[in-house]
Amino acid sequence: MFFQGTLPPMGRISVQTDVLYIYVFDRPPMKNPTTRPSALFVTCASLLIGCSQTNTPQTSTTVSTATSPSPGASPQGAGAANSAAIPVGVGVAQTSNVALLGQEQVAGAKIAEKYFNDRGGVDGTPIRVVLQDTGGDEQGAINAFNTLINQDKVVGIVGPTLSQQAFGADPIADRAQVPVLAPSNTAKGIPQIGDYVARVSAPVAVVAPNAVKAALKQNPNIKKVAVFFAQNDAFSKSETETFQKTVKEMGLELATVQKFLTTDTDFQSQATNAINVKPDLIIISGLAADGGNLIKQLRELGYKGVIIGGNGLNTSNVFTVCKALCDGVLIAQAYSPEYQNEVNKAFRDAYRAQFKKEPPQFSAQAFTGVQVFVESLKAINAQSKVKDKPLAELRTKLNQQLLIGKYDTPLGEISFTPEGEINQKEFYVARIKMEADGNNGRFEFLK
Repeated sequence: MFFQGTLPPMGRISVQTDVLYIYVFDRPPMKNPTTRPSALFVTCASLLIGCSQTNTPQTSTTVSTATSPSPGASPQGAGAANSAAIPVGVGVAQTSNVALLGQEQVAGAKIAEKYFNDRGGVDGTPIRVVLQDTGGDEQGAINAFNTLINQDKVVGIVGPTLSQQAFGADPIADRAQVPVLAPSNTAKGIPQIGDYVARVSAPVAVVAPNAVKAALKQNPNIKKVAVFFAQNDAFSKSETETFQKTVKEMGLELATVQKFLTTDTDFQSQATNAINVKPDLIIISGLAADGGNLIKQLRELGYKGVIIGGNGLNTSNVFTVCKALCDGVLIAQAYSPEYQNEVNKAFRDAYRAQFKKEPPQFSAQAFTGVQVFVESLKAINAQSKVKDKPLAELRTKLNQQLLIGKYDTPLGEISFTPEGEINQKEFYVARIKMEADGNNGRFEFLK
C-alpha cells in the first residue's frame, strides 16, 4: 500500500493490523510518456502482510448481482433501491476539515444520479451512486476505496477530494484495475499514478495563472507579492509552485513565502510577517477552513491589498469562514454556472432548486465525473450488454472507453489524453462579492 503524508522518524516502519506501509519521500509517481507502468505499486502490493483479502479485486461478479448498499450509499435516485442498478462509487470527504469541499461533491454526484436515471440510466438500467466517506487524510481515502472496490463492487470511482489523498488511494484502484476519475485532484502527477487514473479537474498549472493576470488587470501597479501555502497538502504545494513561477515570469517581486498547516487556526505570526514586507498582492494556497481564516486575519491586521485564493478556496462554504472579509478575493475557476449548454442548464437549475444558490465548481466536477462514467457505459452497452459482463471485464472496458470519448458537460466540452489528462477549453476568474449582511455572497465572474 502506498502512503504519502507525515512520516515518523527515519528508519521506522509503522505496522497496523495486517498492513505494511512503505514510506516514499515527497516524490510523485514517475511515468514513461508512452506507457503507464505501476511497478512501484506492484512491488508495494507484494509486501502486504497476511495477504489481506480486502485488497484482492473481485473478478467473477457481474454488475447485475444484488449487493447491499454500504452505510454511505445514496438513498436518492431511481436506482437506489434497485439491486440491478449499476453501482458507481463516489469516495469524497464528508467529514473532517475537508468536508466543506466534499459535501459539494456529494451534492453534484447525487444530482447526476437523478439526472441520468430520469433519462433512462444506461439504456434502461439505472445507476446507483454509492458514497463512502474518505475523511480528510490518506488512510481514510484508502479505506473508502477498498470498501468501494471490494464490498460495494462499483464499476468505477469518482474521488477522492484531495490530491494528497489521491497519491495514497489511487494506486489501490489502479492495482485492482478499477477506473478512477479525479473530481478535484489538480496537483502535478495525478494521471501518471497509473493506467486506471484520469481526472475531470484541470491541472493547477493551467488554471492558476489566470488569477494573477486578473489581479494585474484590476491593479496594474502590483509589484510586490507575498505567498502562503499549506505545507502538509500535496495540492497546495503543487499549486504554490505554479503561483510562484507565474509571479516571477510576470516580473513581479516574490517578497516572502509563508507556510502553514491545513489544521491551523491561528495565522497571526505568518500574517504579520507578510504584512511587514508591504505586499501589493497576497496569494493563498490552502483549503476553505484554513484559507478562510487566514483571509480573515490578514484583513483584521490591516492588509488592504488584492488577495488571490487557490482552488482549495473555490467554494461558497468559505463565505461562512471569513464572512464580510471574503469580499474582493479573486479565485480562478474551471467552471461557470453561466456556461451555455443543455446539461449545464439542467444541472444549474437542479442545484439552485435544492440549495437556493449557484452551483460551485466542486459540484460541477463531481457531476461531470458521474456523467463520464454513464456515457462511457452507454457506449459499451451499445456493443454488448453491460449487465451481462463480469465485473473485472467491465471495469477494464470502462477505463478504455472513457479515455476515447468526448463529453458535453457542465464544464463545457471535454475529452482525455491517452494518459488520462483532461482536455478542457473554458476557464474563468471570479471575484467574491459578499452581501451587506456579511453572511451571504456569490462568485462574480469577471469578463
